[in-house]
Amino acid sequence: MTADGAGRGKLAVALLTREYPPDVYGGAGVHVEYLARELASLVNLTVHCQGADRPGAVAHQPWDRLAGANQALQTISADLSMASAAAAADLVHSHTWYANLAGYVASLLTGVPHVVTVHSLEPLRPWKAEQLGGGYALSSWCERTAIEAAAAVIAVSEGMRDDLLTCYPAVPADRVRVIRNGIDTRQYAPDPGTDVLERYGVDPGRPLVVFVGRVTRQKGLPVLLRAAAKLDPETQLLLCAGQPDTAELAAEVTALVQDLRDTRSGVIWLSGMLPRPEVIQLLTHATAFVCPSLYEPLGIVNLEAMACGTAVIGSRVGGIPEVVADGQTGILVPPGDPAPLADAVNALVRDQPLAAAMGRAGRERAIAEFDWASIAAQTAELYGELAGAAAPASAPPGAGDAAQLR
Repeated sequence: MTADGAGRGKLAVALLTREYPPDVYGGAGVHVEYLARELASLVNLTVHCQGADRPGAVAHQPWDRLAGANQALQTISADLSMASAAAAADLVHSHTWYANLAGYVASLLTGVPHVVTVHSLEPLRPWKAEQLGGGYALSSWCERTAIEAAAAVIAVSEGMRDDLLTCYPAVPADRVRVIRNGIDTRQYAPDPGTDVLERYGVDPGRPLVVFVGRVTRQKGLPVLLRAAAKLDPETQLLLCAGQPDTAELAAEVTALVQDLRDTRSGVIWLSGMLPRPEVIQLLTHATAFVCPSLYEPLGIVNLEAMACGTAVIGSRVGGIPEVVADGQTGILVPPGDPAPLADAVNALVRDQPLAAAMGRAGRERAIAEFDWASIAAQTAELYGELAGAAAPASAPPGAGDAAQLR
């Protein structure tokens, strides 16, 4: 414990993550960015991330001797550095398999509680084997070992909680707490400007459908591209899509985009991560935002679109139905099927007043139910419940041997 200005003890918390600004590329990184901002006033917080040095966090790099090795091995080496650096914390809190092993090892070394937030689950992402090769077995081991030994597990949606208990039945249900993702509705707010549209060649007079996400099997971009062939001819499709996970997926997506461009106008692919203000303006002017994910524990990007006043068409999968109110703030469709996705997009394109009404309702819902300050308070409350524990709730196999080494 450390003392604040009033003499009250503040819990020393080490937040362990792969991503941290400015290197944020996925929903877990966005979650950590905003959670850390709000937690800073509630606990004595130190953020540990991976990669290059940056303000606001202690950065950890893979071992030089592992340069060129499988990505999972490099991650594990950075995890060991993070675990050592977190030795003075009263509690460690890890996000994603990239940092889970760091939290697990730190807990074994010092006996402090380890909290895991699950943003996705490796058993439900078998396509990761395309990216990691044999490292997928290592990433799965890191995740399983940490989750089963954690003092508490935070699920970002009820759907995520159900998936967690199915994938890892050894985890007691009462050890899992649902604390949803959130959105900063002051930052993510409608932007009436058009300079970004003009910069990227978007015609403000034509309907616009936007996708924002990584080019990975999970996000279902090929499904959207196949659905796009059936969209009304006037509809523009804007893809804010980053680096593909694999060369094979890159070739597939590139071919689908080229096929669309051969048959219709208004297909725009912006590769890489766009600055946040640019994304906000693009979302604001979209008739609909499309999230065709095959797997999505919650989907912060859906909240971002809703906060910008845009209707969302999302897959009825994972936590998306907990965010998108079907028929009120958007439309839910079956995952993996281009036909109903195309039908939903066309329905909103042909009924612009309905799309606008859904957008307004979505922003109201984002403001009312997904505030980051409330989410941080719930997280700090969980920390407080665990603070008196001298060790994880149940020792994992081999923990007794590790304890003898301390």
